[in-house]
Amino acid sequence: MLSLDLDRFMFELKEGAVKHVGPSNRAATAKLYDVEGVEVREFGDKRVKLAFEDEDGNEVEVALFPGDAREVARGIELLEEESRVFE
Repeated sequence: MLSLDLDRFMFELKEGAVKHVGPSNRAATAKLYDVEGVEVREFGDKRVKLAFEDEDGNEVEVALFPGDAREVARGIELLEEESRVFE
């Protein structure tokens, strides 16, 4: 399940193209639940890409610099040691 929260975005649909026409100071949140597939790969010369897909084919991709990717890995390792989630 993909959940999108678009905070007061305004879009224009013209000749089949979608364009944001509101102010540029808006924020959005995307959440993907019930992930069925996970992929980790290089992204360009300096980033790591995490790609997640659910059973409906919805995808979320996140490109991280190596330091941030290491923090994600450390956080998962810490959860494995301390949390009941991995039992």
